[in-house]
Amino acid sequence: MNRQPTDPTSAISNRVRIERESRGWSLSDLAERSGVSKAMISKIERDETSPSATILGRLSGAFGLQLSMLLALSEQTGERLCRAADQPVWQDPETGYTRRAVSPRVGGMLELIEVTLPGGERVSYPSSAFAFLYQQVWVRSGKLIFEEGELTHELHAGDCLQLGPPAPCTFVNPGTKPCVYVVALVRR
Repeated sequence: MNRQPTDPTSAISNRVRIERESRGWSLSDLAERSGVSKAMISKIERDETSPSATILGRLSGAFGLQLSMLLALSEQTGERLCRAADQPVWQDPETGYTRRAVSPRVGGMLELIEVTLPGGERVSYPSSAFAFLYQQVWVRSGKLIFEEGELTHELHAGDCLQLGPPAPCTFVNPGTKPCVYVVALVRR
């Protein structure tokens, strides 16, 4: 059976609203805490636009959640088996980067994410997006430049990097072909 993975954009929109409302925050409160405009947050919550990875990173940081946790909360189903055809795939409308949630969506401690970063693209996250987890990046194909605060790591197929303390991070594909990497996350 070849089913297309479910697009999680609506679930993400709903989760952002749930996180904001559960804290008793107005749209203005979240905008001030995240640096994302009130209008953009409103469009996201109404499922009128798909937020970019950068915007989701800012919102998750404002909530005190890592980006992966925000996305995982929106994807939970309780299933222990997640077949490839059922793995949610989210695409960043800004860069074309795709994020496949490989792990079953039961809310476990370990999470595996497969990312495909198109050639010539870069995605940046604030340090707050990494504050509550241990993370490793394993490059499956292509080349990845990973900027971690003041450090720059050049990763090739097969290389695996364990991230250090939370710092602003940028994933860069300097090539022309997509770079595919797996991110393994464990909550602190």
